Amino acid sequence: MATCALCGRKPQFGHNVSHSNLKTKRRWNLNVQKRTLLLDGRRQRVFVCARCLKTLHKGK
Repeated sequence: MATCALCGRKPQFGHNVSHSNLKTKRRWNLNVQKRTLLLDGRRQRVFVCARCLKTLHKGK
């Protein structure tokens, strides 16, 4: 399962709901990207969600 290394977000689960109100299981995946970040003084390749990347970019 794709998980963000910074915020810990995971995919969310729910249902597809048809017009006749039939429900089938589905999941919403994160927009997770592999990036090299400086963590604990070392460069590490980690999976980071797009929301965290946006926040990191704002902090520069």
